[in-house]
Amino acid sequence: MNLKKLLMPICLILGGCASHPPIAQMDYVDLDKFMGKWYVIGSTLTFLDKNAYNAIETYEMLDPTTIKTTYEFNNGDYDGPKKVYNPRGFVQPDTGNAVWKMRFFNIFYADYRILYVDDNYDITVIGRLKRDLAWIMAREPQISEERYQSMLELLKKEGYDISSIVKIPQSNSTEQD
Repeated sequence: MNLKKLLMPICLILGGCASHPPIAQMDYVDLDKFMGKWYVIGSTLTFLDKNAYNAIETYEMLDPTTIKTTYEFNNGDYDGPKKVYNPRGFVQPDTGNAVWKMRFFNIFYADYRILYVDDNYDITVIGRLKRDLAWIMAREPQISEERYQSMLELLKKEGYDISSIVKIPQSNSTEQD
């Protein structure tokens, strides 16, 4: 059996061989400004976080290309049990710091792209080339509906099905532990 015949089913199963049109992303991201706590305002949920409340993603630079990531949330309710995941981000060269590979469970990597961050680094939109997952995040647990809708429009313009993006319930407190 030749290598092409062997790899084709694997590529189809993993979806890694599919071609996707370019996606707009930031030309440059100041990683020092990007680091810190981000409240997840809206996202496409995965099996890991389908019942997330008070979701927060925190970034800490370990070196110029490695980002320690902590994703935490309460499961099922504002006071539900805390779930914590620690993927690691690897900034890809020659991307203006806007494209990372996220490693999960020390097993697999996923595409991570900073599609938008405002000038004050108060709100960001994260996506993937496949347009299957997206996150709208802010430095505060609440943003205006107008701002949220404008972030959804940005995702729609990039080819996302925004009907799959849901608001993440956040308590009004900015002192969540």
